[in-house]
Amino acid sequence: MTDSPFKAALAHVAPVFLDKKATVDKACSLIREASKQGAQIIVFPETYIPAFPVWCALQAPIHNHDLFCELAANSIKIDGPELAMIADTARECEILVSIGFNEGTTVSSGCIWNANTLIGDDGSILCHHRKIVPTFYEKLIWAPGDGAGLQVSETRLGRVGMLICGENTNPLARFTLLAQGEQIHLSTYPPVWPSHDPATNENYDLKNAILIRAGAHSFEGKLFNLVAAGFLGRSARDLLASRDKEAGRILDNSPRGISVVIGPDGAPVSEIMQDEEGVLYAEIDLSCCVEPKQYHDLVGGYNRFDIFQLTVNREAQRPISFLPNNEATPHSAGANPAG
Repeated sequence: MTDSPFKAALAHVAPVFLDKKATVDKACSLIREASKQGAQIIVFPETYIPAFPVWCALQAPIHNHDLFCELAANSIKIDGPELAMIADTARECEILVSIGFNEGTTVSSGCIWNANTLIGDDGSILCHHRKIVPTFYEKLIWAPGDGAGLQVSETRLGRVGMLICGENTNPLARFTLLAQGEQIHLSTYPPVWPSHDPATNENYDLKNAILIRAGAHSFEGKLFNLVAAGFLGRSARDLLASRDKEAGRILDNSPRGISVVIGPDGAPVSEIMQDEEGVLYAEIDLSCCVEPKQYHDLVGGYNRFDIFQLTVNREAQRPISFLPNNEATPHSAGANPAG
């Protein structure tokens, strides 16, 4: 692990909506640009490839079959050529890459997970995580994940863990990472998350929710939290608005997500990026994480492991298991064969 401060990049950017090839090309371009700026890690938003399915909040599912089919067709596999291209770029630029994607499987043409992978600066897959529980209307799109990706990866920058959006609300998931010595936490979010009609109700304040969750995890773990939210591009907004006369109004008046770096005292150590697309850079100095451990070390002296115990099942879940000596073998969905 490096003892020196390093630069992190947060990609507060829009995908090329529902186009996996063009979105991967854009991701690789951003990785190269971040590397040229001296960044040693870049974090992309939740389900960056090929989009976050915000349409589930805007119309009843009977109107969205075509969008689901298009999302499924543009989902990618953990061992597919799209992630291989991103891994090659990470190796070429010697930079760590965290990227969110809609994950498909050879087992089912219609099963999609909300997934994230951490790619090492040598191009290797360090962690492959599937969102444990899709939130609210997200259940219309994604299958629930498992605990196989609840792991912290040892990197030259430090010990890196990650959770997706609402998982950062789950104290047991967060403690699972803290208890593995997490120093750098990656939080990924959508560009917007409508919960009500803004004309009649107070909408879900995504910015405030992110600051609360990210601040709590950083303060409790005495770590740096790298938060990357997506950006809603004009073309995606207009496409969704063209399908329903109310969709554009709802999107325009729903609070946007933010990208920010939170320090070990729970406060932002970078600017907050929200209303403009771009890449946010920040310096990370892990030496700042040591002194606060004197006050509250939840995975050390400020806990009572004789009172509290947590058991986590990190076994990847498969749709079928065969008894020994059976000639057939279970299908695999890649590094985390839950599909």
